Amino acid sequence: MSLLRDNKNMVADLKARQRVKVLPLISERWKDLESVVGGSGDSGCWCMWWRLSDEEFEEQRGQANKMALRRIVDSGKMPGVIAYLSNRPAGWCSIGPRQEFPRLDRSFLFGRIDDEPVWSIVCYYVNRAFRGRGLMEHLTRGAVELAVSKGVCTVEAYPVDLPEGSSSAGAYTGIAAILRRVGFTDVVRRLPDRPIMRLHVAAPARLAKA
Repeated sequence: MSLLRDNKNMVADLKARQRVKVLPLISERWKDLESVVGGSGDSGCWCMWWRLSDEEFEEQRGQANKMALRRIVDSGKMPGVIAYLSNRPAGWCSIGPRQEFPRLDRSFLFGRIDDEPVWSIVCYYVNRAFRGRGLMEHLTRGAVELAVSKGVCTVEAYPVDLPEGSSSAGAYTGIAAILRRVGFTDVVRRLPDRPIMRLHVAAPARLAKA
């Protein structure tokens, strides 16, 4: 009986250490973001692609993009959330007012569908060491909670609707099936596999149960 009890305690301790928490990106957590995306910021993007024109992005690729995002954070804005697994920085999700991502309005796929003010989830990134552990769902919930804390009523996302069992490589804007688990619903599709999805929330957020 003692061995069985010890094993149960070990499992409980392991689960406790594996709990995921999601926190907004603030200046004090900048090093955590660097840990997630690596020294290159995912090929020099630093999650600035949606904020810039093609020309601006290429001019800033790398260190300049990094500094641009750092300035946003240091200004007091929270441009996304970081997921921690066992207290280790593991994943990132970029979210903010739609108007801060002008590339959306230049896109055939993601152009505005109405005048409703929304916050947009535009990017996910999970460090290779932590992939396959369900962090996208945690990140989505954390991003929605950040939006709600700012008084936002509608969150919009632009995921890929992947066939079951297919590779998620390249689905950096999200996976539709995972967003549906959180409570997002389809609003419009301009290509069969690229829905615009929305979640309407009220404070406090009422997210679908995991």
